[in-house]
Amino acid sequence: MDLHILEHRVRVLSLARRGLWLYTHPLLKLLFLPQRCRCKFFSLTETPEDYTIMLDEEGFKELPPSEFMQVADSTWLVLSVVSNGCAPSGCQATGVTKIARSVIAPLAEHHVSVLMLSTYQTDFILVRERDLPVVIHTLAGEFDIYKEENGESIPVPCDDASNGFLKPKSAPSPTLHPVQSPQNRFCILTVAPDTLPAIATMLIDVLFYSHSPPKEPGAGDLDSITFFSFSLIEGYISIVMDAETQKQFPSDLLLTSSSGELWRMVRIGGQPLGFDECGIVAQIAEPLAAVDISAYYISTFNFDHASLRKASQRSSSCCRSARRAADSGQVCGDTVPVPSCTGLSPARCLLVLILKPFPGAGQSPVAQHHSAHGGDTQGDTAVTVLVAEGSIVPSSALGSCPVFSGCRGCH
Repeated sequence: MDLHILEHRVRVLSLARRGLWLYTHPLLKLLFLPQRCRCKFFSLTETPEDYTIMLDEEGFKELPPSEFMQVADSTWLVLSVVSNGCAPSGCQATGVTKIARSVIAPLAEHHVSVLMLSTYQTDFILVRERDLPVVIHTLAGEFDIYKEENGESIPVPCDDASNGFLKPKSAPSPTLHPVQSPQNRFCILTVAPDTLPAIATMLIDVLFYSHSPPKEPGAGDLDSITFFSFSLIEGYISIVMDAETQKQFPSDLLLTSSSGELWRMVRIGGQPLGFDECGIVAQIAEPLAAVDISAYYISTFNFDHASLRKASQRSSSCCRSARRAADSGQVCGDTVPVPSCTGLSPARCLLVLILKPFPGAGQSPVAQHHSAHGGDTQGDTAVTVLVAEGSIVPSSALGSCPVFSGCRGCH
């Protein structure tokens, strides 16, 4: 496989909801008339707190500075993994699963912070420009690395990567961030560029006029979450929206996979994550890759968002793989009913992810129940993260606890 360092020098910023009126005109230009500003990398993601914008320097020039815009200090470079010399196309990608072990995990081990932007066509890994020497040195053994300059791919010698900048290898951060799993389901779609004008008014309505009230960071009802992402990168369009929003668009213009599958979102972070911590993406993506569970991952200014296929659409072989992974301390993903004996609402569901070792968390109703049945909630062995109404509960033995006897993916 080849690793391409794209030409784009990207800025990442947060736009406050209350200041959207000031940026409506430049955003419409970036959305529908990118040739007028020569912007080739543009992504706009709406979350309950704000709008996250990732765009190249040409696009950044279109946005006037104001009190409503917060810009990350660093300039980010864009990496893309290319298989068999094939560039991104209209075919749907498989998410971060295929690059978790080869790219994301090694960078986390070498203390390189990354942002992820999964699209319908491919996955983009964003790294700080100053970290590029470490990135090249870390990945040169796995990839042929090319840097795009003036439309040409120039091979990058590994020897050029050292220059005294190589950081010592360090262990991934043990921090485990809270996660939430809202109940609404999401679609990952694309649209042909020549049909974009046909859905322009609907996009404008969704992005600029269909607002939910702003929420404090980390707050929110798990019943649903406001999330809409639009990317226009090198002529390819990718859209992530929930199933209810999709109903506003003509079905014959939105292209998705033949199965029309829906995705369950996991939101990572109780407080804004910042840009310095390493290993956040790897903590989610690497264990999922161990059992070949596809995941799309979008980083925003404050939080990260991973989308997983609905458990009901997974094959029985995947469930068997998940069980083997659970036995070996890796990962599985599924939803299970919450039993009444936990004291939580039976209508809620749990998202089960077995992650890397981390210190035990505080007791919750599920943890207390699990402990009462002999489960270890404080050990440093492989654990299961259970998302129950926004709380994280660790355990070390799913099979021994009657609470989880109905988990389709692990038992």
